[in-house]
Amino acid sequence: MDKHRQSISDKLLKPEHHDPYLRPWHQRSDTLCPQCGAAYQAGRWTWHDLVDASNAEEATCPACQRIAENVPAGTVSLRGAFVKQHADELCGLVRNTEELEKSEHPLERLIAISDSADGLDVTTTGLHLAQRIGHALEAAYDGELQIHYNHEEYYVDIHWQRD
Repeated sequence: MDKHRQSISDKLLKPEHHDPYLRPWHQRSDTLCPQCGAAYQAGRWTWHDLVDASNAEEATCPACQRIAENVPAGTVSLRGAFVKQHADELCGLVRNTEELEKSEHPLERLIAISDSADGLDVTTTGLHLAQRIGHALEAAYDGELQIHYNHEEYYVDIHWQRD
């Protein structure tokens, strides 16, 4: 792991509560998500093919379920005059960050990027993607980053602002 990814990994919040969308999966056998193609095997979701797909169950993965129900685990709010002037660049950074994270972690995906009156709102299926987006914004464009982890639920609310 390179130094940049390691420094980001060190900054990631460690949730006290586990994702409620993952709880039902702990005792399952090999499973394929028919919507995205992710595979659940050996207690983990991956993009790797199952060794024996003929005996695999089919079920919607937690990320596809969150997307369908529009229940984000993370929200990133981008605010300030800079956001309105550089919306396309910022959306590109958000999408590139998602691609990098999603390539190794199938449950870390974007739900939506939407315009708001004073900036952009990004919703994610996982805490780590939201945190990585916040750190990527701060690293690329400075600004102010605030991370608020809800200790009662599996949820992170991130605010980034630059005027």
